[in-house]
Amino acid sequence: MKRIFVDGSAGTTGLNIVERLNGRADIELIRLPEAQRKDPDARKAMMNEADVVFFCLPDAAAREAAEWVENPATVIIDTSTAHRVAPGWVYGFPELPGQRERIRASKRIANPGCHASGVIALLQPLTAGGLLSPDQTVTCFSLTGYSGGGRQMIADYEAPQREPLLEAPRMYGLGQQHKHLPEMQRYAGLAQAPLFCPIVAPYYAGMEVCVPLGRRQLNADKAAVEACYRAAYPGGVIRFRPGASENGFLSAGAFAGQDSMEITVQGSEDRLLLVARFDNLGKGACGAAIQNLNILLGTDETTLLNIAEDQQ
Repeated sequence: MKRIFVDGSAGTTGLNIVERLNGRADIELIRLPEAQRKDPDARKAMMNEADVVFFCLPDAAAREAAEWVENPATVIIDTSTAHRVAPGWVYGFPELPGQRERIRASKRIANPGCHASGVIALLQPLTAGGLLSPDQTVTCFSLTGYSGGGRQMIADYEAPQREPLLEAPRMYGLGQQHKHLPEMQRYAGLAQAPLFCPIVAPYYAGMEVCVPLGRRQLNADKAAVEACYRAAYPGGVIRFRPGASENGFLSAGAFAGQDSMEITVQGSEDRLLLVARFDNLGKGACGAAIQNLNILLGTDETTLLNIAEDQQ
């Protein structure tokens, strides 16, 4: 039985992972007493006793904690941004070609960012298949629920008398320095980071990532793009669904509470909208972390994941 420790279990991601792991028969969830939860020596000792450690920490704290793990058998799954493009770490997006095998063999796994997961799922098959040149300047936007901002943002949005400006969607990352850009560029196979506009809206969970592409940017037509996605995502956690919509609308909250991701192609022959919909706390965070744990443990990849019925 594998011993699992979640460092940072009081945060949004940590709480969600602990909740999912509670009662799982094939693991032992080990914990620190509340009085020792922030004690560096106690945390270090627990990490080195565990078979798998989840880091649910700010970036600087995750970098520091990684240095504390001296047990060569201990596997780290880091949910922060700290190690996603760092040498020696495997990117925990199993749907990339050959990535499941790399995850299974690794002791250092960096869980993907939520926005990045959608962008990479949409673009990597196209660049790898030659349908989109890596040199193209790509634009994307992403709508997310406020739970992706962590405890303080959740508190701000759920305050009894919240700020009036929180009643409408808000753009952020305005300086084009969003922390997910390096992983987007690397794992989507782009020569330069995309022009990216993230938007947080007044709902709890759910994400919708959109990449608009003109026909002149592509080395293929719409049918070839759809065929590429159909081959890349035949089922499982990510699935391609042609023309998916809700009576002509696409809700960013359609996959809230699920760990699935839906890929669809909208638009016309000349103006395509590539869309990924999922939960920012599901495939965008905790669900992805559990998927990576399942791969490490050699169990079914969807164990403890909530997969949409038409994707099972």
